[in-house]
Amino acid sequence: MSEELPELRASDADREKVAERLRDAMAEGRLDMDEFGERLDAVYRARTYAELEPLTSDLPATGAPAARATGEPGRENWPARIGGTGDNRWGIGVLSGFQHTGRWTVPARFRAIAFWGGGQLDLREARFESRETVIDCWTVMGGVNIVVPPGVQVDVRGIGVMGGFGRPVGDDTPDPDAPRVVIRGFAFWGGVGTERKPTRAQRRLEKERRRDERGGADGGDDRKELG
Repeated sequence: MSEELPELRASDADREKVAERLRDAMAEGRLDMDEFGERLDAVYRARTYAELEPLTSDLPATGAPAARATGEPGRENWPARIGGTGDNRWGIGVLSGFQHTGRWTVPARFRAIAFWGGGQLDLREARFESRETVIDCWTVMGGVNIVVPPGVQVDVRGIGVMGGFGRPVGDDTPDPDAPRVVIRGFAFWGGVGTERKPTRAQRRLEKERRRDERGGADGGDDRKELG
């Protein structure tokens, strides 16, 4: 019976589970953008389990300790995330809003305009066209929020009149392999904020670490009771 299982038809949910594993693998640096794209195309073309299985056969299972084997949990594989062509070089919010989040390619220079509107640029899961990215922001009675991952150096140079440019709180030590982001521009009765947040892979590793610590503490308590 087991030999027949690979010939069973895969469902949409099965394909989506495999696609999610591939997204996680790319975020962790196990796949580069080209490999991810090729495998993702194959996922959505797959009709059986036999076609899906090879696409993740060289990847650790979700939650496997192999993700911590490098001794540097959560560190990004930055060289694999630099390169390619920017998806969009403008973000315009006039009496409206714009956002670029998730997996997108940040151009070497991006221009953001917010007039009585707002925008969000989330760089945590993004690729970068260049090692240095310049984001020019002009806001009038509006705002732009920029989210960067740990390790990325941020240089804020904007000018505010009855407004301002914010720097990320708790700036950590830049990763020498990470890109540099320069934020420039002008804010009038508006603002440009920058905040630093962990990536999805880093949040998952932190959750696993806390779960392991809780498990260790519970085990220690049990041993004390037995003693």
